[in-house]
Amino acid sequence: MADQNPEQKNTPADEQQLDKPENLRPKSRKRFILFGVIAIVLIGGGLYWWHSTFYENTDDAQIDGNIIQISSRISGHVLNVEVQQNQSVKKGEILVELDPTDYETAVKQDEADLASAEANYEAATVNVPITHVSTSSTLSSADATVLSARDSVAQAERQLQAARAQVLSAQANYTKAKLDLKRYTSLVQKDVISRQQYDAAVATATADQAAVQQAEADVQAYQAAVSVAHAKVAQAQASYRNAQTGPRQVAIQKAKADQAAAQVKLAEAKLQQAKLNLSYCIIRAPESGIVTTKSVEVGQNVSIGQNMATLVSLDNVWVTANFKETQLDNMKVGQPVTISVDAYGGKQFDGKVTEIGGATGSMLSLFPPENATGNYVKVVQRIPVRIDFTNPSQDKDHMLRPGMSVEPKVRIK
Repeated sequence: MADQNPEQKNTPADEQQLDKPENLRPKSRKRFILFGVIAIVLIGGGLYWWHSTFYENTDDAQIDGNIIQISSRISGHVLNVEVQQNQSVKKGEILVELDPTDYETAVKQDEADLASAEANYEAATVNVPITHVSTSSTLSSADATVLSARDSVAQAERQLQAARAQVLSAQANYTKAKLDLKRYTSLVQKDVISRQQYDAAVATATADQAAVQQAEADVQAYQAAVSVAHAKVAQAQASYRNAQTGPRQVAIQKAKADQAAAQVKLAEAKLQQAKLNLSYCIIRAPESGIVTTKSVEVGQNVSIGQNMATLVSLDNVWVTANFKETQLDNMKVGQPVTISVDAYGGKQFDGKVTEIGGATGSMLSLFPPENATGNYVKVVQRIPVRIDFTNPSQDKDHMLRPGMSVEPKVRIK
């Protein structure tokens, strides 16, 4: 057999046999790419399903905090300013000092007023038992005087009765003496009796007449005594009625003592207010934070409520996230949250949902939407949700500042 020529061309059958593996390679590569795309789509769809089913997130969120306006509670002259713009301060640290001279004077004046009120109260308190004892004694004495005056009236009336009886007795004696004298006169003229007997009868008649006059004078005297006794009774009764006002006088003294006690309390309150005003001369930081927008300088006169600086608190910050209303179906208070902070390259912080707003942001705006015109376009509303940080050690250097943008992710299932 003759050798084949090396330059002899292959037959079509041979070429088909040689090209068969090379034709299979492109088909295998395309199939691999197709399977890879399908796998990526499946994985991506699974991740999206997982994320949309178990998490809710939003990029409409920022850090909130307490922004405190530092103002004066009294008016005064600024003596010293202890802080500068953007300076960090601790809670209780002195920020501004006001001139305390006027308020120190007010404290001294109120202390003197309090001492005076306390002295008046002591005097009024002492007068209460004194008035009680005095009025009780006066009432007892007046009662005894009335009884004595009534006894004097009774005694004077008895003496008057005796005097009247004495008048009757004297008149009877005088009548008998006159009759005797008349008989003795005719007898002496006839010399039946002696002149001596007649003279004795005359003397007896004269004496009995004088006794009648004396008895009548005694009656008039005792009548006057009865009138005087009655006047004393009236006077004693008037004194007794006056003494009966003793309880009222005691009540008046007690009222004065109560009034003095009220004056003491008023003076104490004024002194306490003066001391408070004096303490307000030193304005301290209510919380730890950073002082911004300082607008107070030494020598300035400030008034009550005038803003002097703004204190941004860094000890208590939280996240306000505005979720769509369609995201709140499964969101509840207490669910864990992962918070990514844009300012630190997406550094994550732990938190939890603490509050879900009571209205949408549009309803809480200055001009709520009015849809009564009929030109209504449905817009998905957003509800503010408060998220608190649960791990303070993650922000021990106070890296989080109010206003920073964050992206919270809430685990809803």
